[in-house]
Amino acid sequence: MHPQRSPLAIALLVATTLVASTLASAQSPPDTLGKIRAAGQINVGYSPDSLPFSSTGSEGRPIGYSIELCQRIVAAIGRTVGNPTLRINWIAGTVAERLAAVKAGRADIECANTTATVSRMADVDFSSLVFVDSGGFLVRADGPIQQFSEFAGKRVGVIAGTTTEQRLTLALKENGVAATVVPVRDGPEGTAMLEAGTLDGFAGDKIKLIGLAVTARNPAGLSLLAAELSYEPYAFALPRGDSSFRLAVNRELTRIYVTEIDGIFSRHLGKLGRPSGLLASMYLLNAIPD
Repeated sequence: MHPQRSPLAIALLVATTLVASTLASAQSPPDTLGKIRAAGQINVGYSPDSLPFSSTGSEGRPIGYSIELCQRIVAAIGRTVGNPTLRINWIAGTVAERLAAVKAGRADIECANTTATVSRMADVDFSSLVFVDSGGFLVRADGPIQQFSEFAGKRVGVIAGTTTEQRLTLALKENGVAATVVPVRDGPEGTAMLEAGTLDGFAGDKIKLIGLAVTARNPAGLSLLAAELSYEPYAFALPRGDSSFRLAVNRELTRIYVTEIDGIFSRHLGKLGRPSGLLASMYLLNAIPD
């Protein structure tokens, strides 16, 4: 015979079991590859307005340097999970929306021009680097601003929630430039306000600014300042704590860097010339040996 347990002992046992189960569940790492295999599809976040990295093309499909890298990655993941016809669900959004989607599990990867930062690593992991850029300023070609100090008393637009917004605010403070920072939702809104005269400058990643200028209403009316605001290392955001998925992504990036990055770069960024020495070094350093 077993001794009869008191109601209190039973309650304590049940509570202990529930707590242990909850802790075990909370500590279980995500299984993104398993999720993708079961669903037969992958959810990918992208930017609809970040030429030449990630944008919505004329046919309504995502295009750009980061998109082509991501398509190669998705094909490799499809082979890994045994589904070469893996369906891609493209999810357009701002950088804040894309990172939130990856954190919440609504997106399995985001492929755009997102800067990898330590603070963002609290919510998501990042792939190997996919590009390096610098921050700068777009101004009106017929305007008076030729250098950073001349933004004093002016209005400078920047996309809200970006690393550029943080660095712009810090740079203005450190240099004693009393400008008004105007948050905007996206690049097209910023360039439209600049052309309309409601902004005196628009801060962003330089190559994205070039893309925005090219597609503006009057491209010849905009110019890029020589001043550099920041260093921007781009990477793809991934679910935090999923080392198997991160390995699959980085393995394919390595293959791309070793075999076909020249062609991908040329198709989307070739008009800007060859990769800089810094970018070429980034490709080399991120071609991780097998």
